[in-house]
Amino acid sequence: MNSAARIEAFLEMMSAERGAAQNTLSSYRRDLEDASQQIAGGLAGAGATDIRAYLDDIAARGFAPTSQARKLSAIRQFFKFLYAEGLRGDDPTGTLDSPKKGRPLPKTMSEAETGRLIDRAAREAGDTGHGDRLAALRLHALVEVLYATGLRVSELVGLPVTVAQRDDRFFMVRGKGDKERMVPLSAKARTAMRAWLAARAEMPAFADSPFLFPAASDSGYLSRQVFARDLKGLAARAGIASAKISPHVLRHAFASHLLQNGADLRAVQQLLGHADISTTQIYTHVLEERLVRLVNDHHPLAD
Repeated sequence: MNSAARIEAFLEMMSAERGAAQNTLSSYRRDLEDASQQIAGGLAGAGATDIRAYLDDIAARGFAPTSQARKLSAIRQFFKFLYAEGLRGDDPTGTLDSPKKGRPLPKTMSEAETGRLIDRAAREAGDTGHGDRLAALRLHALVEVLYATGLRVSELVGLPVTVAQRDDRFFMVRGKGDKERMVPLSAKARTAMRAWLAARAEMPAFADSPFLFPAASDSGYLSRQVFARDLKGLAARAGIASAKISPHVLRHAFASHLLQNGADLRAVQQLLGHADISTTQIYTHVLEERLVRLVNDHHPLAD
């Protein structure tokens, strides 16, 4: 059985029928090709014993339980496809148990730390004597928009320029699986975007770019790596350990601070663009803390 051809057919189905994002397809490809190379005779003809031995092997190689579970999920999807298409008469993954995964709490920042970070970005953007004022204005806009919306970093850096030109309080963003959702923009974020838009007009090379944060890159917009690097530098200048800061941490701060201040978990799920509420439930510790505080503050028998 030609495993390579079967994997290609599976990836074509995921792209055409399910609208899987390019990053998702690349991840499936890596995981399936790795399994196919490690299993004698290839993945498509493997049995439950072969797959269990492969999972034992990657565990012995030191892969984290989350990585093991991701690889098994890709293999499960692959065999479901083969079975549905009549390319296999059985699904060997049906009897396999998923690796036990811990649920680590997401790294986040306090409201005070987030405030310091944004205040520092605003001061640098407003300093006309700043060495690279264009970069400072761009970074301020990026940080304000990220904390105001909770966008994924890939969604943020690829925003269209029309988001800033309209000055709306809400805009639509296209996220994972090509799904659209509506996210809010605070007044501070809109002001920072307008300041950056005015500065962007001073860059003739990018005058016709459709992106809000254009760059001379293959994609045509600012890379995630450049933003992450600039964000860490900003954190250090704000007196915050740069090791604990990343664009993803600011996204977590957006969600955690909303929940701490009374937001509903379902609303946060929609704002983050999580397809499943179980993904958002990593934040239930925030809700638990809020409930404890509520009881301690308002219950008549609380100490």
